[in-house]
Amino acid sequence: MRANSSSNWFSRLKAKTIGMVSMAIAVCFLAVSCAGGSGGGSTPVAAAGIAPDIVADYIHAVMEADRTAYTKHVINRLKTLEGKDKPDGVIDVEATESWQQTDGIPLPAQMFRLGSEIASDGSPFTYQLLSSWYINDNHEPRTEFEKTAIQSIVDTGEPYKEYQEVAGKPYFSALYPDKAVAEACVTCHNTHPTHLERYPDKVFEMGDVMGGIIINIPLDEAA
Repeated sequence: MRANSSSNWFSRLKAKTIGMVSMAIAVCFLAVSCAGGSGGGSTPVAAAGIAPDIVADYIHAVMEADRTAYTKHVINRLKTLEGKDKPDGVIDVEATESWQQTDGIPLPAQMFRLGSEIASDGSPFTYQLLSSWYINDNHEPRTEFEKTAIQSIVDTGEPYKEYQEVAGKPYFSALYPDKAVAEACVTCHNTHPTHLERYPDKVFEMGDVMGGIIINIPLDEAA
């Protein structure tokens, strides 16, 4: 009974994520158009439609709201988080990193990554989590833009936005601070074996910037 309930629950959550991603991509590609490229020192300018930085803000607002709701109203209601009992839990399901091997559901970061994989499948539009204290190696800042942007949001707590060229194509990219919005975020990271090994002196508290959400909008694909 518990397995069927968990499976059905996750299917509904996955469907919601697919819907959110589809809406975000629709807004991106229908609302933005670009006049000119980013080569030769010129800056892409949004033509008819919504400016790329506003589009990025809208997309981020939907993503962040969906992830925050999942954390606060799903993860916080579970009886178990990564093998630890939650006294206030009311739902007999566990949120765990190894959810695919157990009768559990994904952690918030994993749920977010599932959506990003769907969005980037065959599409130049991408988004993902980045962090200076990454646990998953896929979240390591690698490009100069990502390294500069992650340091900026950690220092200021404000989004970092810039036009850039990727593989010869113009993009508008924005990195938004990813803050600890629930106790589950803090507890999960602070007690994770990889975090303890890599960053033994880093202890997150509620409201801390834990990383960032990067959104890459391909300007030459917009119409």
